[in-house]
Amino acid sequence: MKHEQAAYLAPGLADAGGQVAQLRQVLALVEELAGRVPAPARGAGLDQAARISDHYARALPIDQRRFDLHAADTARWAAVGLEALLQIEERGRPCAAAARALAERLSRALAELERTVRA
Repeated sequence: MKHEQAAYLAPGLADAGGQVAQLRQVLALVEELAGRVPAPARGAGLDQAARISDHYARALPIDQRRFDLHAADTARWAAVGLEALLQIEERGRPCAAAARALAERLSRALAELERTVRA
């Protein structure tokens, strides 16, 4: 049995907007597992990513560091949660309630990330 470590974001590996865009993609997958049909973003995700990149560039270094640490931490637990949901679904077990809970927590984390660097 080969164990592969889940990919996750780490400080300095991607820009702030890219980190948020990746987390939004994870959120879309989790919402799909929850039985929700994600509304078409119509550029909202790109707009948010650009806005966060701009805020990040103007933020104090301490706030940038807080953002990086929070984004990396969020990416780690979101990846673990998504992996667990996929395993549950593969076994034919219901996972919608757990997926809804993870989606709500991930949505809150995305909002917290934006507040971290917003001026």
